[in-house]
Amino acid sequence: MAIIYAFANQKGGVGKTTTAVNVSAYLAAAGYRVLLVDIDPQANATSSLGLSVHDLPHSIYDALIGAVPLANVIQPTRRPRLTIAPSSPALAGAEVEMVEIDGRERLLAQALTPLLRYHDFILIDSPPSLGLLTVNGLAAARNGVIIPVQCEYLALEGLTRLLQTIQLVRERLNPGLRIAGLVLTMYDARTNLSQQVAAEVRRHFPRQVFETVIPRNVRLGEAPSYGEPILTYAPSSAGALAYAALTREIIGRSLRFHTSVPDSSPVADEKIREGGAT
Repeated sequence: MAIIYAFANQKGGVGKTTTAVNVSAYLAAAGYRVLLVDIDPQANATSSLGLSVHDLPHSIYDALIGAVPLANVIQPTRRPRLTIAPSSPALAGAEVEMVEIDGRERLLAQALTPLLRYHDFILIDSPPSLGLLTVNGLAAARNGVIIPVQCEYLALEGLTRLLQTIQLVRERLNPGLRIAGLVLTMYDARTNLSQQVAAEVRRHFPRQVFETVIPRNVRLGEAPSYGEPILTYAPSSAGALAYAALTREIIGRSLRFHTSVPDSSPVADEKIREGGAT
């Protein structure tokens, strides 16, 4: 049965999609069967893995409104064991259509149910908002939400609203929803600001912040334009090493809290370090 995490933060530009894409790639490199679900109308996760939204017959939009099963939407990527349910610009209008559908907050969870046994991890890249699409992502994330937090000014601004939304989803839609972890992103060790923000986030969430910090890294910004995760674009870069380490942490936490995750370590750990054997 798949472990499902949503990546969410209503503040844009915090590295949410970068984190979802690269963790997906490293999990697949470790031997896990991974499905990345792109529910952001900007479709950045889709294009980051080399797919053109204009060339696809279906997108996650079609599955959410019930036009086709989600299995018909899923596309392979260049990475073995990594597939994606792509987004499209049409998803921008989906929230209006979804309002009229019964159980609109659980449409994604329902669409994913037939696929759970075919994947080890399902990662959901949510839009930078607290609208119906993000609520669908949180309702489907039965194993937790991972929150990227940018190491810059006002990093904690908006987190209160996100935490309130998570609490409401837990009470009304997904009793198992929890914060699986916070990821500090865009960290610049040369600045006092990054160090202060990291310390502040750890003070507020002492048990939930991942040890791994994602640095500011030019290669991480370049990789999406080539349709590649950092794993293949620049496997020895600081960004790649950080995401490899973060993935090991996520695997470790998943094994600790969810016994259904297959334990492929130390093989997984070795493959992540090598940059991913096929």
